Amino acid sequence: MNSRRLEAFTDGVIAIIITIMVLELKAPRGGSLADLAECLPLMIAYLLSFVNVGLYWNNHHHLFQLNPRIDGRVLWANLFLLFWLSLVPFVIRWLDDSAYSTGATAAYGIVLGAAAIGYFLTERAIVACNGVDSKLARALGMDWKGWGTLAIYGVAIPLSFVHQWMAVALYILVIALWFVPDRRFARVVQR
Repeated sequence: MNSRRLEAFTDGVIAIIITIMVLELKAPRGGSLADLAECLPLMIAYLLSFVNVGLYWNNHHHLFQLNPRIDGRVLWANLFLLFWLSLVPFVIRWLDDSAYSTGATAAYGIVLGAAAIGYFLTERAIVACNGVDSKLARALGMDWKGWGTLAIYGVAIPLSFVHQWMAVALYILVIALWFVPDRRFARVVQR
């Protein structure tokens, strides 16, 4: 089947997730810039989450530029990804309400880590559908970024029970890893 409906559906779900995230932001109680400081922890979580969700959307777009077809495995893997991304607004709220508690920081990592697994499964399902010699398979290669992401979350989640801010630093490291433009897809498209 053609991937356009899946892409449109994913775009819509991600747009809703981002909308819910911004609706969760609380306005400062006062009218001065100093009053904005009380909103800073939530703003940090929102910024990290917005960039994370945006990175998934961006890279999802690249995935579907390289594959000619999808099947049921791709649909289900993509739904798994979207399920975990849809929980991002919930964990943002929990982080804020609990002042970045251990449990909320771990849950944030679990949600992002499970989304990373969903993205990884979506990649693998597309490769399985299109073949190991497909453009996507060639672009991914060993997929060090994907495996590295999963490893970082694998360290960060248990670390959040010992030192929340070190875990948050690792969550930021994942963003930095993916924020650097991924040239793998561009190289294959140009060929």
